[in-house]
Amino acid sequence: MTVAFFSGKGRRIGVALGAVSAGLLVLSACDKPTPLATVTVGSDSVHTEAACYNDGDAIKESLVQGCLNKKADKVVKISMDDKVRFGVDPEIAENGWTLFINGQQAEQEPYKNTYRTIPGNAFLASQTGQTAEETTVSIVETKGKKLTGVWQFRFENKDKD
Repeated sequence: MTVAFFSGKGRRIGVALGAVSAGLLVLSACDKPTPLATVTVGSDSVHTEAACYNDGDAIKESLVQGCLNKKADKVVKISMDDKVRFGVDPEIAENGWTLFINGQQAEQEPYKNTYRTIPGNAFLASQTGQTAEETTVSIVETKGKKLTGVWQFRFENKDKD
């Protein structure tokens, strides 16, 4: 009985080709992650991927309100006196981004830097003068008048516990 064996070099080449093929197959099945948005209060940071993202292209008008109304998974506890720091990936800043509070646009012009600081009272003060227990804050990437990404955070008033 004759058995064909590969030489040591042939086996190594075969294993390497198999590993490369398997790696390419695995990578082709992965979705590209969305850019990240981060909120930092004191030494606590919370980051998230987009709730809605169309790989830098405009989100369909019919989907925008649903994106803004999605329940935020990420919770940030803040007080009126805290400094809330927002950070976005450079590709978000390049297009411009703005904040929405409880689904309503809070700023007219998009911000083009990767980082900014806003006082906590801007998110907890309500129109009636009461202090809110929680607020949904959305970071919205814009490209002209089109929305291209939405990142959601729920701010909870840590003084209301």
